[in-house]
Amino acid sequence: MDLFSLQGDRILKRQAPLAYRMRPRTLDEFFGQEHILAEGKLLRRAILGDRLTSVIFYGPPGTGKTALANIIAGITKSHFQALNAVTSGIADIRRVMEDAGDRLKMHGMRTILFIDEVHRFNKTQQDALLPAVEDGTVIFIGATTENPFFEITRPLLSRSRVFKFEPLDDGHISSILRRALEDKERGLGEYNVAFDEGAFSHLVKTANGDARAALNALELAVITTRPDESGIRRITLEIAEESIQQRVLDYDKSGDNHYDVASAFIKSMRGSDPDATAYWLARMIAAGEKPEFIARRILIQAAEDVGLADPQALLVAQAAAWAVNFVGWPEAGLILAEAALYVATAPKSNSCYIALKKAKSDVETERTGEVPPHLRDASYKGASSLGHGKGYKYPHDYPGHYIIQQYLPHTLAGKTYYQPSDSGYEGMIREQLHQWKKGRSHRHEK
Repeated sequence: MDLFSLQGDRILKRQAPLAYRMRPRTLDEFFGQEHILAEGKLLRRAILGDRLTSVIFYGPPGTGKTALANIIAGITKSHFQALNAVTSGIADIRRVMEDAGDRLKMHGMRTILFIDEVHRFNKTQQDALLPAVEDGTVIFIGATTENPFFEITRPLLSRSRVFKFEPLDDGHISSILRRALEDKERGLGEYNVAFDEGAFSHLVKTANGDARAALNALELAVITTRPDESGIRRITLEIAEESIQQRVLDYDKSGDNHYDVASAFIKSMRGSDPDATAYWLARMIAAGEKPEFIARRILIQAAEDVGLADPQALLVAQAAAWAVNFVGWPEAGLILAEAALYVATAPKSNSCYIALKKAKSDVETERTGEVPPHLRDASYKGASSLGHGKGYKYPHDYPGHYIIQQYLPHTLAGKTYYQPSDSGYEGMIREQLHQWKKGRSHRHEK
């Protein structure tokens, strides 16, 4: 490469976005993901020892998946090839597979194939990778923001190890931005930059764990701010807010995070935490979640986790489910909040859930019991001749509208499925059952 080519290459690199220029070149420059890349961890040992096997990097944008792949490219003695699933097709995959096979036969060199956004490949494209991955011609590295257990075919998934990337914490983001501000070769070190109070921390916090978003915002803030008479580019809180704009919610209604947020919402209601319930509800509303989906979750929790401790919870949830369809956004959010917070603050009992679960288990595993004759339908002609209804005791004919008789099949006589808690209204039910049971034992003694 001649002098002019080198100079041109440097110019192109300087024109690249800051996030691209500041990609870490070594593991020592890499921030975050200590749970998989700290000293002694399997992935770090495999990378440094150039002993990597097929892997899938899964996590939110801006957490270092592509950056780590580039570090591997700089370390490995294998040939490194990169494809993007958005722009590549089956012909590109076959070409890479053929080249990798020839390279291995002629030079004994294996190929590492990095595919960014691999979840965008369809089943046929993913299956085209299998033969070369299977025989070791290619070491596959896939990067995806979508849950690979949903988006990657089972055969390819079974031949790869999944590493989960977590959002970077504020400390990581802060270190990445400060390094960019100090680096004169690749970063913004040539600028004299000062931040007003709160401006820098605003960039860090609203990046929401996304290093790429943070660096893009930093670059925009610095290069669009004119230096003052002292040559200092002063980044105010207003400039920081304009540069990073509103935080992009990490929420995809058809993706994995959709279920994670819904799960957090459900568990917050179950855990009687109204503040967390309100927060996760707000996350779903802000992301444009369908009100029917949220209403269904509240209805289910009212029955599963509140149950008979407060039967009113189910009625409130049912009313909310009807009302959101009648009212629509944005007012529906208030209705959902009332129902969700009612469920969150209601006394809790899962006794109905447990009772049904235990009964279903017996239905599935125990011998199917016959309906006792006295409980059988006696409303049709000829039923009495079969003994249907004979001996049935009508509870309303007895004191307290209660009389002892067998309701379960003979094979399950004496089984207990429902065990009420002492929470809320269910405490009254518990006491009533206790009194009935007590009366039953007295009658047996007589």
